[in-house]
Amino acid sequence: MYRAIIQIENFRLGQALVDTLSDHAVSVRRVCDTSCDEKRPNTDFLILSQEHADVLGGQSGVVELARKMGARSVLVVNETASGFCITSELGGKIVHLGLGDDICPQYALLFIATLVHGSGRAMVRNPHVKTLFAMAARVANSDVSVFINGPTGSGKEIMARYIHSQSKRAGGEFVAINCAAIPDNMLEAMLFGHEKGSFTGASKANVGLIRAADGGTLLLDEISEMSLPLQAKLLRAIQELAVTPLGGNRQIEVDVRILATSNRDMSAECLAGRFREDLFYRLNVFPVTTMPLSARRDDILPIAQELLVRHVKDVAEIPLLAHCAVALLEAHDWPGNIRELENVMQRALVLKTGTTITADAIMIDQIARPSPIIQAGTPSAWPGAHGL
Repeated sequence: MYRAIIQIENFRLGQALVDTLSDHAVSVRRVCDTSCDEKRPNTDFLILSQEHADVLGGQSGVVELARKMGARSVLVVNETASGFCITSELGGKIVHLGLGDDICPQYALLFIATLVHGSGRAMVRNPHVKTLFAMAARVANSDVSVFINGPTGSGKEIMARYIHSQSKRAGGEFVAINCAAIPDNMLEAMLFGHEKGSFTGASKANVGLIRAADGGTLLLDEISEMSLPLQAKLLRAIQELAVTPLGGNRQIEVDVRILATSNRDMSAECLAGRFREDLFYRLNVFPVTTMPLSARRDDILPIAQELLVRHVKDVAEIPLLAHCAVALLEAHDWPGNIRELENVMQRALVLKTGTTITADAIMIDQIARPSPIIQAGTPSAWPGAHGL
């Protein structure tokens, strides 16, 4: 089963699209001659040029080819359209994408690849991030615990979901819990489960999230916010691969992989006594560190495009990002990282007029930051300046 089959005949971007998707580990196949009689390959997407669709005789010929290829959906790309447009027919089964002359080939490739890749992450360009994902895919093949550290909003949960999707546990549940968002007494019951009547309001038993993730992956998001007593209980559960529900008197074995995240310096947390060093070593078998968005500016456009696709209800509503809008996005420092960028792209979808997002639809928060207090006699940071 392929994610995409690309008919490269009369399709100038065809081979480059094959290379782009393959570079991001998307299962793709190129075909030149679709007239030969072969076993139906099956694919999520069949992608072909408008010129080839015309040779096939229009919609009826395209539908016939899609059936032959076992394609669920078809993307027809018009590389000589007068301007950008995107429409659908047959209930979204066939999508027509028109690319105007003002759209550069690199952005056209990104636009198409983002539409069809289905990997759950952006088509990143930064070499360090690509290396990080490649390493994460290798780690996913084992069953070791992974600790993902990085700034708030930098994609730690996306990395965790990617590791799960690439692992042998991909068919199991991915269960995530934010340890900072739940009071400690509730967090214990949610993690370990409880028996009926074990506390006021426990009208029925609950298996808990650790057992709910049995056979799959459990993500403990912002685990540095967990209390020390609960850390001790979690350490015992990880060591023994078993949990004891609240109000219970027997251990229940579990088969679960633990991933954890934090935006704090965990070495400092351990030294300060706020986090158990033995638990950290149990969780930090393989460390992964995500990068702030300001350190990977070449990924701002791919991530922005991915967010646009994610937040529209219909494929025909996906807008184009104008050069002026992209320039504004790439000039910002993004202290809130991907989460801040997501907010800006959602606003842009609301503020845009027509099918293109221009600079006037990009509304970025300007958070006032305190200025340093300069005392008399303190040298200025400007070159050649003297103290006030």
